[in-house]
Amino acid sequence: MAVVCTVLLFVVYRTIKYQYYQEEIDKKWSIWEETEAFPATSDKLKGLPRGIIHATSDFELRPLWSPSNLRSKVSAHSNRNLLAVPVGIKQKQNVDAMVQKFLTGNFTIILFHYDANVDGWWDLDWSSKAIHIAAQNQTKWWFAKRFLHPDIVSIYDYIFLWDEDLGVEYFSPSRYVEIIKEEGLEISQPALDPNSTEIHHRITIRARTKKVHRRVYELRGSTKCSDESDGPPCTGFVEGMAPVFSRSAWYCTWHLIQNDLVHGWGMDMKLGYCAQGDRSQNVGVVDSEYVVHKAIQTLGTHNTAKRHRAATFDQRTEIRRQSTWELQIFKERWNQAIAEDRNWVNPFKSDKRRIRRRRFS
Repeated sequence: MAVVCTVLLFVVYRTIKYQYYQEEIDKKWSIWEETEAFPATSDKLKGLPRGIIHATSDFELRPLWSPSNLRSKVSAHSNRNLLAVPVGIKQKQNVDAMVQKFLTGNFTIILFHYDANVDGWWDLDWSSKAIHIAAQNQTKWWFAKRFLHPDIVSIYDYIFLWDEDLGVEYFSPSRYVEIIKEEGLEISQPALDPNSTEIHHRITIRARTKKVHRRVYELRGSTKCSDESDGPPCTGFVEGMAPVFSRSAWYCTWHLIQNDLVHGWGMDMKLGYCAQGDRSQNVGVVDSEYVVHKAIQTLGTHNTAKRHRAATFDQRTEIRRQSTWELQIFKERWNQAIAEDRNWVNPFKSDKRRIRRRRFS
């Protein structure tokens, strides 16, 4: 009898424990789902019924009216990728060629007018289909931080954040998207034609016999790249002139952009941290679809004579000085963030070694 009672008590105990365990799991999932759908700021929304809340938006143009038979239909998003380019009127011809290529791939187009000249673009057939945002003398990263918030671009699979001085004669946007999907690239860029006017990093040069490459080998110069290299600029690296981000990678990158450091110097070396995993695999350069870097600098060069009569003043020199200063500030902030966040774990071995040496030096 004692044995039977013991067995029954054990069964009851196990049953109660299992039920408690299941309830705890259900609570955790419930809390997680609620947090995902309604973030910590949801107290500010408590006056609204949940079903009416729309937490995201997009850049899709909407008609002022539609036929009555179409009003009840839910509109499907036809443009699943986004091209955003800072532009000046001096490079109108090159931007026109670029945009026409992307429109054939059903891209949404955003032009950031850093010279505030929007009227000069209306004669182009596609101009009314694009989003135009104007702010005098602002950079690509200034625009991106303010107008490409992850909640606004969440419907787009890939975000192309390009400079305006890229030749696209050998580039197909649709084929490029197919390739980065096949290769699983979270962050990428098209390779640069070897005959480009300006090339800063060897890894960005087109490899003629490859479809994609993820690393480069260099035994000369100050930067040595070999099979042992596991970080930028040898692998896990793209340059700031023509980056392409997946939705997840852009979510991370947007938070990496410093609101007040508008030139973005130094960010390219840290983009691998936003690669959603191994940067040596998830970051790459696409060789089969490549561009020509023309290196035409127009931001900060217009109306110089009117604003500064002194012949010795050079805006481009001042911009470079500002960029160099911002690079130093960015490095200091990165190192300070690492020192203060004791729970952060560096996923990359080479960076761990550099940080360890810096801490003990």
